[in-house]
Amino acid sequence: MSYEQFYGLKEQPFSNAPDSRYFFESEQHAEAMVRLMHAIDTMKGLTIMLGDSGTGKTLLAWKILEKLSNEPARYEAAMLVIIHSEVTPDWFLRRIATHLGVEKPGDDKKALLTQIFEQLNLIHEQGKKAVVLVDEANMLQNKEIFEEMRGLLNLEVPGKKLLSIVLMGLPELEKHMALDPPLVQRVALRFTLKYLTMPSTGAYIRHRMRVAGCTKDVFLEPSLAEVFYYSRGIPRLINTICDNSLLEGYLTRKPIIDAEIIHTVTSDLGLKKSE
Repeated sequence: MSYEQFYGLKEQPFSNAPDSRYFFESEQHAEAMVRLMHAIDTMKGLTIMLGDSGTGKTLLAWKILEKLSNEPARYEAAMLVIIHSEVTPDWFLRRIATHLGVEKPGDDKKALLTQIFEQLNLIHEQGKKAVVLVDEANMLQNKEIFEEMRGLLNLEVPGKKLLSIVLMGLPELEKHMALDPPLVQRVALRFTLKYLTMPSTGAYIRHRMRVAGCTKDVFLEPSLAEVFYYSRGIPRLINTICDNSLLEGYLTRKPIIDAEIIHTVTSDLGLKKSE
């Protein structure tokens, strides 16, 4: 038997792998969704969403992409995930071109930019909005990439930009963007994704348990409060604490997760309690 079976779950509810089914629309995340969709629908150009590690930026990015992809008549959307800081301007432009539908990206920059412009024009003529989401954008640390990004944002038709770019990353993203001050001046919307509050933390935990198939309250109110104090409302830490708590509860055959289990798990994880 696994802890999933013990607690009547169909799957593990607290995986940190992004899964849009588990997206929880807290007040903070709902506000972020509204801001992002406003920027995209009005074709603001460049939007920046900052957030500390574990705040749920990636899951929000996938949820936005899912929302846009479900309306193919309105949006041409793609997402780039930057996995290291050695990304080159050529790689960046080629990925943009490929994701926007350019079948055979040109070998030189001039040809590539022409193809991107023509493809963006085609998307515009189809009545759609072109959107590129860039997750882990704080990994972009090359001034030349920011210069190329600025060039893409300059692609316009009379009265309208042809491309929306949304950069999502750690706060250090702003330091890297400062390498290209003219790009910073083009930021149309900037906001920071905040941690969950105590009420949102409890609702978040119950939501994920429900999505995983649970039909009863496994986490008691005092345990929900303890999870908040140890996690500080950071979704990634909430997931880690709750996943370990379910395993601990299963091993000790406790059908309910109480504050004692939370204390045991957080001690093992080396987490300090905040008040």
